[in-house]
Order: sequence, then C-alpha cells, then structure tokens
Amino acid sequence: QVQVVESGGGSVQAGGSLRLSCAASGRIFRLYSMGWYRQTPGKQRELVATRLHNNDTNYSDSVKGRFTISKDATKSTVYLQMNDLKPDDTAVYSCRVVNNYSSYWGRGTQVTVSS
Repeated sequence: QVQVVESGGGSVQAGGSLRLSCAASGRIFRLYSMGWYRQTPGKQRELVATRLHNNDTNYSDSVKGRFTISKDATKSTVYLQMNDLKPDDTAVYSCRVVNNYSSYWGRGTQVTVSS
C-alpha cells in the first residue's frame, strides 16, 4: 500500500504564492507519475499539473506560467509552487501517485484565494 500526504495549503490574497508538498511512502515500487488535481464544490476534479518518471511535465492551460511542479526523487516528494494566485484557484488540491500497480490519492489540502 502507498500512503500519500499533502501539506502546504492555506489562505492567501490574490497575487500571492503558496507551495504545496506531496509525500509518498510505503510500497511505492516503480513510480510512474505524481501529480496535482483540484476540485471545487459542484465541479469535477481537474488536472493541475503532473510530473512523469522521465521528468516530463503537463500543466492545465489555466495555470501555465504561474504554477511549477518539481520533484525530490530522493524523498518521493513533489512540490507545486503556485504564484500569482487568483480567486479561481480556490479549491481542494489533491495529490495522485501512480505506480506500476495502481493509483493512490491523498486526502487533499484546501487553498483559498481572496480578492
């Protein structure tokens, strides 16, 4: 089993920055990707950013140029640096870890951006 723990959420004013962390532990085996998704009430969960094992990254159009996903391979941890935050970025951000067996989700962390 793989455990996924997110941290770093909080409240910030528009234009501010936050950094989220996602740590994977347990029986990770072969890690394929780690990524961030977000969801607001009444809406489907959407992809924010992912990083593959080969270091390829993918971002949603709404965060390109503002968010950066990075990885500390030694710790099986990914970070999401979020700059120039907007009220529309308000959501619960969840981390997804995919290995050669399955995918695993964290509980999520709340990000609130006020105007």
